[in-house]
Amino acid sequence: MKSIQDAIYNWLTIKIVADARKDDIAAQDTEQFFYELLNEEHNIENVSVEKKDPMYYVHYEISGEVKKQQYPIELIDIMLEQINERPEYYRNYE
Repeated sequence: MKSIQDAIYNWLTIKIVADARKDDIAAQDTEQFFYELLNEEHNIENVSVEKKDPMYYVHYEISGEVKKQQYPIELIDIMLEQINERPEYYRNYE
């Protein structure tokens, strides 16, 4: 991933899907993969997410320094909305 902003965006988007679809193994695995990238490539630790309309706020630390990114809810939730609208395309294959 090139930027911290892109890395967090990718992780947050799949995290929202994984949180909503606890039985979706692919979503769980993908969320874990992107979370590990946050730590390994960007040294991000202690990540937390706050949803406060109209934004998601992602709080995190890098080398002990607390930082925050924000993303519009509609931008992050779009993947989950697409899955919910067309569930036949997003079956959970175990």
